[in-house]
Amino acid sequence: KEFYAKAGEATALIQSGKQMPEIFDSPYKGMQAENGGVIGMLEVIESDFARLEADTTAAEATAQKEYDSFMTESKVDKAAKTTDVEHKTAKKQDESQALTTKNADLEGTQKELDAALAYFDKLKPSCVDAGVSYEDRVARRKEEIESLQEALRILNGEDLA
Repeated sequence: KEFYAKAGEATALIQSGKQMPEIFDSPYKGMQAENGGVIGMLEVIESDFARLEADTTAAEATAQKEYDSFMTESKVDKAAKTTDVEHKTAKKQDESQALTTKNADLEGTQKELDAALAYFDKLKPSCVDAGVSYEDRVARRKEEIESLQEALRILNGEDLA
């Protein structure tokens, strides 16, 4: 700052003598007092840099907090989902084993049913006489009753006439 403060008083490069135009009332001393010159520019750059550094530091801190929060939530979520996968895998294995057992039971039961149906088909003709009509059965039953009554009379000793 000291160097630039003395620069306004330096006369090494100033044209001197009678060659000055009439519009100048005093010798030209530069524009250091108005704009601050190089020092002013450096101070502006320094303040801009300080503001940028503060903004960047704040943004980095915010981003770090968000990252830490995200990572914590992700770890918790991953642990929960891992546990869920383990439970579902175990449940699937149990259900698969139950399905295998049920299929084996179904196969055994189906064999028993097939055997029972075959035996039923074998017994059906002897139990159900499908070839005789209702009238024929009534007539046979009537004959059977008459023959049983005749046998009863014979046993009782009644006269056969």
